[in-house]
Amino acid sequence: MEKTKSLGIVPRERAANPIAAGVDIGHVHLKAADLAKIRAFYVDLLGFDVVFQMPDALFIAAGGYHHTLGFNTWESKGGTPPPPGTTGLYHVAIRYPTRADLGDALRRLRHADWPIDGFNDHGTHEAIYLRDPEQNGLELCWDRPPEEWDRDEDGHLSLGNRRLDLAGLMRDGL
Repeated sequence: MEKTKSLGIVPRERAANPIAAGVDIGHVHLKAADLAKIRAFYVDLLGFDVVFQMPDALFIAAGGYHHTLGFNTWESKGGTPPPPGTTGLYHVAIRYPTRADLGDALRRLRHADWPIDGFNDHGTHEAIYLRDPEQNGLELCWDRPPEEWDRDEDGHLSLGNRRLDLAGLMRDGL
């Protein structure tokens, strides 16, 4: 609760028995069909470091973390993505520390002619939406400082859908 208060976040609905305010997502581990394609995208294109690799698993990270993303073929080697209309993961958000770093990611994607699904300025963060080689949804994003987040008249977060300044983002990423 203290972290939430310190950020000025006013929840719309407070849980009866709230989780600790410091809880966050430590890493994401995904099933994969082809680790070579995964490595080419996440390591060679986006620039993640390989922490550990074995024939049926790949663990990658940014900034020295033990692993930001894990991929394995233990149950999925040669498999196909889930068909539309099924439940499961919508996307993984990869948060960049600065707007310039997000701009660099956009520059890398454009240089590789990687397909991009969309862009958005949500007021709290700027986002680029795409799919990895296995069709997992990704949101590459940069968070604005909390004091700049859009809020309604009651102080609740107000996520917007504004056009992302792509030219400015590209300039920042040089």
